[in-house]
Amino acid sequence: MSYDNVPLLSVRDLVVKFTLRGQTLTAIRGASLSLFSGESLAIVGESGSGKSVLVKSLMGMLDKNGYIANGSIQYEGRELTEFKTEREWLAIRGREIAMVMQDPMTSLNPLKTIGSQIGEAIALHQNLRGTAKRDAIHSLIADVGIPDPLRRAKQYPHEFSGGMRQRVVIAVAMACKPKILICDEPTTALDVTIQAQILELIKTLQRIYSLTVIYITHDLGVVARVADRVAVMYAGDVIEQGTTEEVFFTPAHPYTWALLSSLPQLGRKGEPLYAIEGTPPSLFDTIKGDAFAPRNTRALRIDALYAPPSFRITATHSAKTWLLDPMAPRIDAPEAIRRLRG
Repeated sequence: MSYDNVPLLSVRDLVVKFTLRGQTLTAIRGASLSLFSGESLAIVGESGSGKSVLVKSLMGMLDKNGYIANGSIQYEGRELTEFKTEREWLAIRGREIAMVMQDPMTSLNPLKTIGSQIGEAIALHQNLRGTAKRDAIHSLIADVGIPDPLRRAKQYPHEFSGGMRQRVVIAVAMACKPKILICDEPTTALDVTIQAQILELIKTLQRIYSLTVIYITHDLGVVARVADRVAVMYAGDVIEQGTTEEVFFTPAHPYTWALLSSLPQLGRKGEPLYAIEGTPPSLFDTIKGDAFAPRNTRALRIDALYAPPSFRITATHSAKTWLLDPMAPRIDAPEAIRRLRG
C-alpha cells in the first residue's frame, strides 16, 4: 500500500475540550493523524488516552459539553470542524463514516427485531423501500455470517449470543454503506474464539465493500492481526505512528516501548510481568513538557521543560520524543523490545 497519495481523512493539531463543573478538560491536545483509502489503522493506548474522543470528533458525536477548540479535520476536501448543525453532520455520520460500538446491547433496541433495526439504516441511507429493502436486510444478515436470514430477521436482540449481536451491529453499520468504518473495541466482551471470527469478518467486509477501517483498541494482539498502520495515543495526543512492522519492531517513543514491554509473551518464566508505573497526567491540568516524562525512567532533562515536536523517522514513521533529536544522548530500547525484534 502506498502512502504517497492524499489522505482520505486528515486530522491536524486537533484540540478538543470539555467543560465539567466549571473546569475545562483538554481531552485531545494537538493530535495529528492521517487515514489513507483502503487501509486498516489501529489507534492504541491506555484507557483515558483520548482514542474514543478523537474518533467521535470525526463524526460530530461529542457530548454537549464538548467542543473542538482548535485544529482541522479534512475529509475529501471538506473541513468538518466548520460544521455547525446536526443536518450537516448527518451527511457524514453513517453515510460516510460509521461506527461499531464495543457493547452491542447499548446499540440495539431490545424492543425491535434485528431486521427492523437494519431496515431503518437501509431506508435512511440507501432510500430503499418494500421488497428491495427486505432483500437488502436479508443480504446484509447473510454477509455478516448469520445463518437463516429470513428467520433471524424476525428475532430480537436477546435471542442472539454476544458474538451474533456484534454481527448485527456490524450489519447496521454496513447498511449505511460507509467509506470509513470505525470499530471501537469490537471484541472486548467476547471470548478468544469469537474474537478471531469477528476480526476475520471485518477483514472480509473490508475487502468486499472496499472499506477503510479504524480500530480502537488496547489489545496489541488485535493490532498485530488486523492493522496496516498504528497510531499510539497518550494523554490526548498521538505520540507515535507508523506501519505495524515499524511500531512493533522499531518503536521510538518510550511510551510505545512500555506498552510493548507489557505484552505477556515478552515476559520470562520466574520474573514478574512488566507494568508501567504511575498514572497518566490529569487532563484538567496544563501539561508541561513530555506528558509521559513523569512515568519514564529514561526521561531526559528537557522532557520536563518542553513538549517534543514530531520527528520523522521514515516516510511512514514518526514519533514525538526528544530521543530522536540529533543532540540527544543514545538510549537503547529496553531488553524486552530487543527480544521482540529478535
